[in-house]
Amino acid sequence: MKFKYLNELLLMILKDQITTIFVQIDDFCKEFDAQIKQMKLGVLGGHKKRRSRASLMSDSEMITIMIGFHLGAHKTFKHYYQQVVCVYWRDLFPKSLSYNRFIELQQKCFVVFALFLKEKGLGKCTGISFMDSTTLKVCRNQRIHNHKVFKGLAERGKSSMGWFYGFKLHLACNEKGELLSFYLTKGNMDDRNPKHIKKMTKQLFGKLFADKGYLSKALWEMLFADGIQLFTKLRKNMKNHIMNMEDKILLRKRALIETINDELKNHCQVEHTRHRSVNNFMMNILGSLTAYCFFPKKPSLNLKKVKDGQLFLNFA
Repeated sequence: MKFKYLNELLLMILKDQITTIFVQIDDFCKEFDAQIKQMKLGVLGGHKKRRSRASLMSDSEMITIMIGFHLGAHKTFKHYYQQVVCVYWRDLFPKSLSYNRFIELQQKCFVVFALFLKEKGLGKCTGISFMDSTTLKVCRNQRIHNHKVFKGLAERGKSSMGWFYGFKLHLACNEKGELLSFYLTKGNMDDRNPKHIKKMTKQLFGKLFADKGYLSKALWEMLFADGIQLFTKLRKNMKNHIMNMEDKILLRKRALIETINDELKNHCQVEHTRHRSVNNFMMNILGSLTAYCFFPKKPSLNLKKVKDGQLFLNFA
């Protein structure tokens, strides 16, 4: 009885948050649809009209449901949709589709979902940024040869935790715990690859802190030319360099982005091995990242400077 009462209480709290999220997404979807209609008038003016049948559920409703799954504590989307959305939240989504039909139609929200995350979800660079990558396993190592969903897309890679089969999710955040950019690569991609580093740091400036996996003279020179100063720890066989005490302290606080990776995996379920579609795999990543952006409290650093220039850091 206590567990059932606690579960219902959590669903009521999440219901209020879902309503707030839906308002923001619905306003963005309406603005997006208005711009698309203006573009179609000019492009398709001389072509034949095509039938555009509207779905019972709008894009904003479907996106809200996907975000709600990653905000809750449910392990499977099927149980969440059938037991929570169609039962507890029936008043919020009166025209809910069947589970199979929802899975089929959620892919059509990819463009507006990605744009919403980019325009409304991501934070702004403050001059202090952290960068790291995390593994996304698509199956267990014993099932690599039998895996078919991501055959030809996923690759074997090696991290500090050992070998895996899947992808890498590269993230950049500020000291407030807000995501600044993200990039998805194959599992065997080097973290120092200049192609994805260039795209991830396009909007960044100031100081960038990373682990030893990003240690590269060519990468440091490339970022320095773009106005970004890269800080990493040195290997044991390398000579020490002079560094300000402020930068040394911030480099030790690089665990901030590792905490974000932990929340994305353990709370938002950005990684699991039950994928049956590549498109829905991408929707799962978008839902996880967007859900994290709606967290009321994120792991962050309280930076305070006194008059003598010393820096004090506290975890919030």
